[in-house]
Amino acid sequence: MDFLEPAFMQRALIAAVLVGITAPAVGIYLVQRRQALMGDGIGHVAMTGVGLGFLMSTNPVWMATLVSVVGAVAMELIRAYGRTRGDIALALLFYGGMAGGVLLMNMAGGSNANLLSYLFGSLSTVSEEDVTAIVLLAAFVVAVTVGLRRQLFAVSQDEEFARVTGLPVRALNLLIAVTAAVTVTVAMRVVGLLLVSALMVVPVAAAQQLTRSFRVTFVLAVVIGTGVTLSGTIITYYQDVPPGATIVLLAIGVFVVLTALAAPLARRRARVAAVAVAGSGGPGEGGDGCDVAVPSTRRSGDDVTA
Repeated sequence: MDFLEPAFMQRALIAAVLVGITAPAVGIYLVQRRQALMGDGIGHVAMTGVGLGFLMSTNPVWMATLVSVVGAVAMELIRAYGRTRGDIALALLFYGGMAGGVLLMNMAGGSNANLLSYLFGSLSTVSEEDVTAIVLLAAFVVAVTVGLRRQLFAVSQDEEFARVTGLPVRALNLLIAVTAAVTVTVAMRVVGLLLVSALMVVPVAAAQQLTRSFRVTFVLAVVIGTGVTLSGTIITYYQDVPPGATIVLLAIGVFVVLTALAAPLARRRARVAAVAVAGSGGPGEGGDGCDVAVPSTRRSGDDVTA
């Protein structure tokens, strides 16, 4: 337990736990919306905020948060209204954000080491001010993703149905985008801007291999995210390897293991279901396959095929 003695490791472990919680908590909604790479785009835009922070001699985390939120809102508006040229606009936003960040950091006199620490994460550079910012931002992310989970799930699963039920779809979509932007800046000191999207997506994908319900997937994804960030941080202390790359590779390893376990579990569920159907005389009550139960009401998570 000697890794708990250095002050920088204490700060890094706090940041790692918060990153492990917030990244999958937001990522599950992005996966549901098929926007798994949104975090990667926000990471590119956040580089401009980091560069502005160095240029203006302010905390890069807060400046990156501000720029990321603006960029995420722009992405959501482009997604909603940019029907024909939206992909080009997003590409300009992503690459312009990365190029602007590198240029501004160079103008501010920042070194390549500073740039790499934000791109791929660095444990030794997490300051007390960074930890304070990360704690406050993580509290916001958890409050949104847990407190509004029903509304966010409904919008992520079926926007049209959510609109019919009276939910403020546009406001909720913007809230998801803003929360994703905040999560990127929470994670950039530990995982790095270029790898944060993986931590949003891979734990969720791993959890989905074993679970079916949204709630269980949410909890398991957060457990996986926290486990790999803590493990990666400790490994980095002893082996002096990049923290972001180590954490992402651990997450991918968990995904591979759970995928291998999912196949026999799926076959077992299928056998149990077949035995249950055979024992009841068939899919219907009379055993002739014609009496099929149909839900009387549709829930927000149901899939409907026309």
